[in-house]
Amino acid sequence: MFPEDIREAASKALEAARVAGIRIATAETCTAGLVSAALTSVPGASEIFDRGYVLYHASAKSTSLGVSEDVAQAHVAEPGDTVWLGAIDAEGRAVSFIQSIYWEFGSGLVLPGSGVLWQNRGTSFSLDENDVNHLVPGRLPFHTIQPAMALFDDGRVMPYGTMGGEGQPQTQAMVFSRYALYGQELQSAVTAPRWLLGRTWGAEHTNLRIENRFGPEVFSALEGAGHDIDIVGPFDEVMGHAGALVLHKNGSRSGVIEAAADPRGDGVAAGF
Repeated sequence: MFPEDIREAASKALEAARVAGIRIATAETCTAGLVSAALTSVPGASEIFDRGYVLYHASAKSTSLGVSEDVAQAHVAEPGDTVWLGAIDAEGRAVSFIQSIYWEFGSGLVLPGSGVLWQNRGTSFSLDENDVNHLVPGRLPFHTIQPAMALFDDGRVMPYGTMGGEGQPQTQAMVFSRYALYGQELQSAVTAPRWLLGRTWGAEHTNLRIENRFGPEVFSALEGAGHDIDIVGPFDEVMGHAGALVLHKNGSRSGVIEAAADPRGDGVAAGF
C-alpha cells in the first residue's frame, strides 16, 4: 500500500470519479496509465500524480472505479513515453509502427468505453490568430512521428525507426546509412555510438550531444569546428531507442528475417 496522505488523496479522487460517472474499460492486462490518465481531470488527482504515483483498479474485471481502499492501490511509475516497434510475419507482411500520445498523459482524455487515451499533438497549435501556426480548419499539427520502411532493389524489406523527439530523423539516418551504405551488420548499426544535434527534453539551449564511445580526436575536431559539444554516457537514451528488421527475399538468405534492438532502451528482438 501507499502513504496515508496518498491513500486519502486516492480515495477522494476515486470518489470524485464515481460521482462524475467516469468509467474505464479494463481487462486483466489493463495498465495503470489508462486509469491515471482518465483521472487527471478529477479533483484531487493532481495530489497523487505530482508525487509520482499512478492509480490502478485492483479488481481488473470491473469496468467502473469504486472508492474502497482495498481496491485502490498505487505504485511509482517508471519513466516512459513514445515507443517504436516493427514486425514481419511468415508471409512477408511488414509493419513499421510508432505510438506516441505526446507528453506524459497526452490529452488526459480516454475515449469512453474503450480505454484508448487520446493524443495531444494539437498542443503545437496557437489560438493567437497572428501566430504563424494558429489553429485553423484542416491544418495538420507538426509532429516528429516517422516510422520508416526501406525497400531495396534486391527485394529486402527493412522496417526501422526510433523514439526520441526531434532526434528521430538523425537516429534513423545513422541506422539506415550504416546498414545500407556502409555494410554494417544490423545490430551493429543500431548499437554503434550516436550523436544528436538540437534541443530536446528540457534542454535550455541547442548543442551537440555525443556519446563518449567516439574517439577523442572526434571531440577535438568538432570543438575545433566551433561546435558546443556535450559528451554523454556510452548508451544514452537521449539518442533514442532504435530498432530495425530486415527480410531477405533473394539469394542464400532468402526467407531470413534479421532483427535488432537498442541497448539504450528496454526493447527486445524476438521471434516466435
